[in-house]
Amino acid sequence: QLQVVESGGGLVQPGGSLRLSCAASGFSLDRYAVGWFRLAPGEEREAVLCINRGDSDPTYADSVKGRFTASRDNAGKTVSLQMKNLKPEDTALYFCAAALDCTGYVVLGRIGSWGQGTQVTVSS
Repeated sequence: QLQVVESGGGLVQPGGSLRLSCAASGFSLDRYAVGWFRLAPGEEREAVLCINRGDSDPTYADSVKGRFTASRDNAGKTVSLQMKNLKPEDTALYFCAAALDCTGYVVLGRIGSWGQGTQVTVSS
């Protein structure tokens, strides 16, 4: 079964930082594009960035540009999301997904199942 696993969420004060990680079970992320998404209460799932295969630079949604940075680690087998200057509106359940390609900050051809996500709460 192709599945991704997210980790690293938590509670942080406004202006703080967190680092999330995305890993895969049953396949290797280095062969796929990877997108990060978030789901806030009462909202639809929102794409925040996509990083393509190889050494491609990620593309970010305007809402996170300049504050979020994604990178591939462990020879591309994990994808990290470094979040800084967090705001209360960043509070959400964060998911990653493997895909065939990126179009801007959105994945194309998502593969595998959604993971459980990791909760990020920004509050004083």
